[in-house]
Amino acid sequence: MTDTPALLALEDGTLFAGRSCGAPGETAGEVVFNTSMSGYQEVITDPSYAGQIVTMTMPHIGNYGANGADMESRGVFAAGFVVRELSELSSNWRAEETMGSFLARHGVVAVEGIDTRRLTRHIREAGAMRAVLSTVDLDPASLVAKAAASPGLSGRDLVAGVAVSGPYRWGSEEPEGLPVDTGVLPVNPRYRVVAVDSGIKYNILRRLAEADCEVVVVPPATSAADIMAYGPDGVFLANGPGDPAAVDYLYGTVTELIGTVPVFGICLGHQMLSLAVGCSTYKLKYGHRGGNQPVKNLVTGRVEITSQNHGFCVDFGSIGPLVPEESGGVDLDASDLGAWVGAGIAPVVRSERFGRVQLTHVNLNDMTTEGIRLLDASAFSVQYHPEAAPGPHDSRYLFGSFTAMMDGRTEYLTPAT
Repeated sequence: MTDTPALLALEDGTLFAGRSCGAPGETAGEVVFNTSMSGYQEVITDPSYAGQIVTMTMPHIGNYGANGADMESRGVFAAGFVVRELSELSSNWRAEETMGSFLARHGVVAVEGIDTRRLTRHIREAGAMRAVLSTVDLDPASLVAKAAASPGLSGRDLVAGVAVSGPYRWGSEEPEGLPVDTGVLPVNPRYRVVAVDSGIKYNILRRLAEADCEVVVVPPATSAADIMAYGPDGVFLANGPGDPAAVDYLYGTVTELIGTVPVFGICLGHQMLSLAVGCSTYKLKYGHRGGNQPVKNLVTGRVEITSQNHGFCVDFGSIGPLVPEESGGVDLDASDLGAWVGAGIAPVVRSERFGRVQLTHVNLNDMTTEGIRLLDASAFSVQYHPEAAPGPHDSRYLFGSFTAMMDGRTEYLTPAT
């Protein structure tokens, strides 16, 4: 804890005064909240948080410290960090430093001592908005003006700033020269997967390796021809930050891959697959961020508690017209996902270019799209994070679904029993 004052100013003029608990300085970004009760280090090292000032709703943060094994990328990508109280002590055998030391070492501007409940309620009511967090300029009018003038997330491609610049093989090379806890690597992998890095988390790569995959990670601008030159059994589309509609080069590449090789995408990767098949995307009021989001798998009827981090969403009904005969013979509005959840049916629409597309997963909080699969090509995606880190493990079966799809099985979204 320090006595250095810090001020968070939102573009609508709302102010939150507290104390600096990280590096001195000033930062701008879209202020958002995450409801995870733990996993704070994994959250702020998730590249998907680039351009965002992250508020933790859990009031006490940092009690188990920070360590190298819990890094989810090569650095901290969150624009800033907001907590109610940051612990000065680390009570865990894995701790290598306090969270305050970690924040300062990584140059993260952070604030504690503000009413994070009030901030969260404000975001829920008014929506996520631009903000500036500063320890050097404490003039309210100045900071509000800076917040209003800062760039938002809409229309911004932030992928290039978080992805690797060159390819590497997971487990045999260190990304950007940093030591990484790779987890268990397969001795004789059954599958070769090319993972397109748009902000990938290390735990995704660990889960792919755990599923018996050799993984080659490539930059997001890698062409379809160069991806296929690796001879992959499957292609993985990673998570990432910013507006998915702005990453046209990546979903353009996906259009070339569909039908050529099995494809699995999560988060931004889900949006890339969806845009490739003809959907539109839109910005959510305050997004889904945390480890307690309920999602219904319409294929199995099961509900999964999921880890999520996204501010944009796919409009399933925009892909194409409904195919009633493949949708339980029911002719409902394809965009009314609540009606399909109530009916217990996974509807199918027709993409002009890629044929039948099925809605597979729906968020039960706001009835938004959480997953699709192509019925005329080997491809599926989910909006949430089955690798968790942090979060529940309900959806880890999807990595097995990916290998089942690479094996040529058509029923691959059912968890193993």
